[in-house]
Amino acid sequence: MAEHVLVLGGGMDMPAMLREQGPDVRTTVACQLPVLPKIRRSAEHSRVLALRADAPAAEWAAVVKAVHALDPFTRVAAFAERDQDRAAALARELGLAMHSPHTVHLVHHKPSMRTRLAETGVDDTPFTVAADAAELHAFLARHGGPCIVKPAVGAGSTGVHRLDSAADVSAAFARADQDGEWARGGVLAERLHTGPQFSVEAFSEDGDHQVVCVTRKYSDPQTFVELGHVVPAPLAQADHEAITRHVTAVLDALDIRFGPTHTEVVLTDDGPRTIETHIRLGGDEIPALVHAALGIDLERHTVRQVLGLPVLAELRAELATAAATTPRYEAVWFARPTAPGTLNAIDGLDQARAGHGVSEVRPLAEPGTELAPLDSSAARLALARAHGPDAPTALTRARTATTTLRFHVTLNPDHDSPLI
Repeated sequence: MAEHVLVLGGGMDMPAMLREQGPDVRTTVACQLPVLPKIRRSAEHSRVLALRADAPAAEWAAVVKAVHALDPFTRVAAFAERDQDRAAALARELGLAMHSPHTVHLVHHKPSMRTRLAETGVDDTPFTVAADAAELHAFLARHGGPCIVKPAVGAGSTGVHRLDSAADVSAAFARADQDGEWARGGVLAERLHTGPQFSVEAFSEDGDHQVVCVTRKYSDPQTFVELGHVVPAPLAQADHEAITRHVTAVLDALDIRFGPTHTEVVLTDDGPRTIETHIRLGGDEIPALVHAALGIDLERHTVRQVLGLPVLAELRAELATAAATTPRYEAVWFARPTAPGTLNAIDGLDQARAGHGVSEVRPLAEPGTELAPLDSSAARLALARAHGPDAPTALTRARTATTTLRFHVTLNPDHDSPLI
């Protein structure tokens, strides 16, 4: 059957992967104008529709419906947070399969997620939406520190801040009170759970959930920007089962019926607690780590499911094969800026790539980049991927590769302190 997929937001390499599933698969991209230069292999799409980021929903619907009337869409997909809400609304208007607008709202709007998880008895983490610094101060006084303060809607760890004392309330509120592409919706404060952090890569089909992998994650203790991951996480069986049960309950509570999910949790002394979840694949090279460690291609399963194909039976067979083989651990580590200034060059790439077990070293910043504090994922400078026979070895190899790199920086004379 011929398929014509409407892809909202661009999707990086995923539209090309859709087309590679068969000669009768075509793609049309609908995206915001700022995304247009980032569309890959644009000539291979049937068309690219670009609208202002602030164009009203009625304009997006009118443009998409006009194309649909001439060349009907059979599927709708959105592979990242950007425009997932539009994809859900358009799919409903076109009568095509997609997450419901309500589910997308619950996932994107963190206070609504917190409310839903509390209502269903899954996670009762105290939280509030603070209208000003005084309300944030009141929440801290009621629940004590530490708290986590972040935008109510956000991505890439933008605007996230750990709040320990009343002296830091104003700075934490100002940091989270943003209105931009990756952070908006007001200021959310919630109790900060302590314990090791994990992400859970799962796949759902008709409401049936399968945890594929638990990833150990390492974050900056103040801004919570992620610095590294290792797959699979070294976990006791009881902890793995507890995390699996908790994440399955989260996905049920949010009525996530299909597709990949990336759920971040903290394993506290009282069991797993949710940080947030996403109806997409994990970032930070996690799909590549899972593929290398377990032989499971999450991107392939994602595009096949978009085309209406069942995937859980094959995925579970792959998990059984992985469980019967010698474990392989994969890690990624990110280099962070340490001094304010302008990046001139990165040396040591060849030496880092020659490290034992290292599979990739890649710059993330170009010469001329103004180095900023580690306030979002975009501030990281380079990454290294490595493998090993156990998690600590893989992680050490990746971290060692990043320390081999040398960043040449023209220091900013207006700042005399390091970036932390």
